[in-house]
Amino acid sequence: MLALLIGVAFAVLLWAIDDANDSTSARRASRTALVEAGGMEQLLLDLETGQRGFVITAQEEFLQPWDEARKELPAETRRFTESTTSAHQRRAAARIARGVESYVNDYSVPLVEAVRRGDPAASGPAWTREGKRRVDALRARFDRYMADERAQLAAREDAAGANGHRAVIAAGVGLAASIALVAAFTVLQHRAVVRPVRGAAAAAQRLADGDTGVRITPSKVAEIGALGRSFNTMAASLQDSRRRIMESVEEVHRRTARDLHDGAQQRLVSLMIGLRLAREMVPDEDSPVTELLEDSIANAQTAIDELRELARGIYPLSLTVKGLAGAVEDLASRCPIPAVLDDKCGRRLASAVESNAYFIVAEAVTNAVKHAQASRIDISLELTDGALDIRVTDDGVGGVAQAAPGSGLTGLRDRVAAFDGTLAIESPAGEGTSVLVRIPVTP
Repeated sequence: MLALLIGVAFAVLLWAIDDANDSTSARRASRTALVEAGGMEQLLLDLETGQRGFVITAQEEFLQPWDEARKELPAETRRFTESTTSAHQRRAAARIARGVESYVNDYSVPLVEAVRRGDPAASGPAWTREGKRRVDALRARFDRYMADERAQLAAREDAAGANGHRAVIAAGVGLAASIALVAAFTVLQHRAVVRPVRGAAAAAQRLADGDTGVRITPSKVAEIGALGRSFNTMAASLQDSRRRIMESVEEVHRRTARDLHDGAQQRLVSLMIGLRLAREMVPDEDSPVTELLEDSIANAQTAIDELRELARGIYPLSLTVKGLAGAVEDLASRCPIPAVLDDKCGRRLASAVESNAYFIVAEAVTNAVKHAQASRIDISLELTDGALDIRVTDDGVGGVAQAAPGSGLTGLRDRVAAFDGTLAIESPAGEGTSVLVRIPVTP
């Protein structure tokens, strides 16, 4: 009976692992589909923005985003249609692709050619209304497509959560029954079975608390050994999954920041240039039109500055250009408290490691600024023995409780654990706080 119970629990765990893997794959596919849909929509906006700027100014330089978008359209359309996750979404994607192609061939290209010919009707209300109608219709289709994809993703996540809950209940029932039977065995059986099961329960609790690096020591008893191997496989899978998800999130952040810089920010710059050109065309210095144009130019500049700051918060461009040390140096220069960097790293690291390390430093610095009442922050980066050592020290009030809710330590622990790292915090009351992080680095 003991063998039967453990076998059932083991089968349930395997089923839960397989279901979790399937759910992870489905979520990854849905996120990819959403990203590609966003890229396709952005391409449409680039087309519309470029042609609008050309219609307004009749200057070929404003057509550069339009030309680039047309060149990228076939490849983007292929990626968009191939990333669909269901037959319904595939049909919707095909309709969107045909709509974008029709917009380009039947409206955008003829409009540009008309402007080049000097046709005065090209900037008339009929062309404008037709373009707005087409773009609004396509954007509505994109919204429906993304809403349907998010609904499918939510349904998959709900199903995976329900299956996982049933698996945990079934495994718990099997484990409790096994312990009840083991209680009747001899001392030898107690040592051979009960102690390993208790160890597995403790490891499961640590895993539930977020320690994905926990592993079960192999047992000589066949059934317990199989359970331990299954648990270790599950823990390793969860650890790898957490890392992949974090890397995927960082990639999305990087792409989002780049898109903000290359897309919205550039369009705002173009808008401000257009406003300045319009301002120069108004001869009267004190007219209401002049005041309105000057206010609009100032608002456009403010929007550019705010958008640049937003992009830096999502993913700093300096991290890609300058590397970890350069990005942390920029972070220190913007810190409201004097912050000093001691860089002993000496070389570039993998992009995922640099990104993770940067946001670890940023989180630690943010915690010091918000809670430590410090007058100085010292940051150290050092590459030793195949690992990156990060130290963030402040001279604040100290006394940080490592498990204190809202202290910002949860995000630090998740980032460090995702890369098999270690986190230590030294915070004696009244003597400041030191955050010590060690992340393995592949040679």
